[in-house]
Amino acid sequence: MTQKLKDMAAEIIRLQSELDQGIEYRRKTRGYDVQDRSVAFDHGIVHAHKMQRMGLAQFIRQAPLGMFLTAPVIYSLIVPLVLLDLWVSLFQAICFRAYKIPRVRRSDYIAFDRRHLAYLNWVEATNCAFCAYGNGLIGYVREISSRTEQFWCPIKHALRISDPHHRYYEFLEYGDAEGYRDRLEAFRGELRAEPAGPARPYKIT
Repeated sequence: MTQKLKDMAAEIIRLQSELDQGIEYRRKTRGYDVQDRSVAFDHGIVHAHKMQRMGLAQFIRQAPLGMFLTAPVIYSLIVPLVLLDLWVSLFQAICFRAYKIPRVRRSDYIAFDRRHLAYLNWVEATNCAFCAYGNGLIGYVREISSRTEQFWCPIKHALRISDPHHRYYEFLEYGDAEGYRDRLEAFRGELRAEPAGPARPYKIT
């Protein structure tokens, strides 16, 4: 990696840390705390949230017709999403164990914490749960896929790709045949040595 790329990567890591601090500050100003993946609001905030909840009848009256017409299409995605979840989970249960790759925890990516928001009616809460599952599942699958790619093909593309996964920045340059033969086992060893837990930020090498 060139010095310029190292500097850019270091800046990304710094900004991520700054973003995490900002999120923590916003959390405190909103009056809630998170302990062991459990959310608790300060006294009185739950009552204030309930006052902002829109009743189901009012919610239905205000909803555009298109929302009702497209709802079956949106929720039909639950079938392929669940199948994807089951298939990918089975894939890593078999293959990652065989290759001694640390397995990805679903709970690090799929969170149903919006149910604690008292200002959501049950339809809105259901919608939020669906989005949390769909987007969390994609993140879960992406991490499994990125570990698979690091094990089998840690090579960058010649063409620009949008929003690559975090491991991609460490991969070998396109066309580096010698590096591929010399370093493939090193990539696999680094992957096997990773601790259990959520995706780590990429390192600067």
